[in-house]
Amino acid sequence: MLENIIQLLISDKSSNTIERLFSFISFKAALAIIISLLVTNYFGKYIIKLLRKKSVGEDIRELGLHNQSQKKGTPTMGGLIILLGILIPTLLLCDLSNIYVQLMIITSIWMGLIGFLDDYIKVFKNNKKGLAARFKIFGQFFLGCLVAGILYFNNDIVTYELNQKIYVEYNQNDFDASKTVVKWEKGFHHDFQKTTIPFNKNNEFTYNDIAKLFGLDDIGSFVIYLLIIVFIITAVSNGSNLTDGIDGLAAGTCAIIGSGLAIFAYVSSNVETAGYLNIMFIPNSEELVVFMAAFVGSCVGFLWYNSFPAQIFMGDTGSLSLGAIIAVCAIAIRKELMIPIFCGIFFIETLSVVLQVSYYKYTRKRFGVGKRIFLMSPIHHHFQKKGLHESKITTRFWIVCVFLIIIAFVTLKIR
Repeated sequence: MLENIIQLLISDKSSNTIERLFSFISFKAALAIIISLLVTNYFGKYIIKLLRKKSVGEDIRELGLHNQSQKKGTPTMGGLIILLGILIPTLLLCDLSNIYVQLMIITSIWMGLIGFLDDYIKVFKNNKKGLAARFKIFGQFFLGCLVAGILYFNNDIVTYELNQKIYVEYNQNDFDASKTVVKWEKGFHHDFQKTTIPFNKNNEFTYNDIAKLFGLDDIGSFVIYLLIIVFIITAVSNGSNLTDGIDGLAAGTCAIIGSGLAIFAYVSSNVETAGYLNIMFIPNSEELVVFMAAFVGSCVGFLWYNSFPAQIFMGDTGSLSLGAIIAVCAIAIRKELMIPIFCGIFFIETLSVVLQVSYYKYTRKRFGVGKRIFLMSPIHHHFQKKGLHESKITTRFWIVCVFLIIIAFVTLKIR
């Protein structure tokens, strides 16, 4: 019996079957989730033990919140678990020659390193402020420049506008552009840097339109594109960081957003689906589906240890890198202008902080006494102050996030 199984595994027929299985993105994505869950679960317990042994505990401020004092000493830097859960399945399953995969790996490692330095300074150098804000911003600015440069100039980055009235014939090895393409964009030679915009009839927006308003040429168009990309990466990365305030909130929210982005990447990489939805077809972006599947699996796997009561916090190592990954993936599949919708939780958290600080400074200058809009910001702490248990807050925020993802999908057909 054993000999028959071995012969079946090494037979040409079995080899062809396995090869065919790995040609399906859905199979690779499912496998990426499974491997990611196993990696985070296996390495998580050892990393937690190691961090506890090294006394890598979170210094919790006394903010008058329920259960806050009990969290003191909980290990941080849990983002290391998340990054392992993302990178290991990516290295095993993704096509590493794919420019999108390379971009996501660079994003994960670079922002993970920035976050790790911040956590290291807080924990081992006993500096509560962590890495200076200017260095974080520089790290995000550098990443934004890199992403903008690659997506704008690299010849492997191509997009096609599909006319949904034309029946599409597509072969992975031989794409007949003459039958399906209305406009072909490639590298710096294109006239427009297109992206998806909700509630628009053509569902697309060009950054070149902004440049034309100011009478700028291609270089001016790129500068505008670069500034927008830098802003998006910085905003989403910091928004994720602000959301990481109560057990399971950031990890669960990122898992939901990652699931939505994986679906967006799939429909953008599939010529028939892209034609039906009348959105841009982006060849080779299907590898992003596998990467984001690993991303989702990693976030869910981390929740095993981060759900209330948390055994470990992700720290800036996790929150900064997760936000940056979401931003870069959205940019790569031309959905960055929809970020305020499907990343609405990040947007609300960030807005609550901006409003709180701005109003406090204004009232202090105007009346001599600073006043607050919320009991505390970010807004999840406001609800804590009102007496809601953090598990209830987390679950409700997840529900809102699912609702926002659904709205984002709906906008593709509402024009």
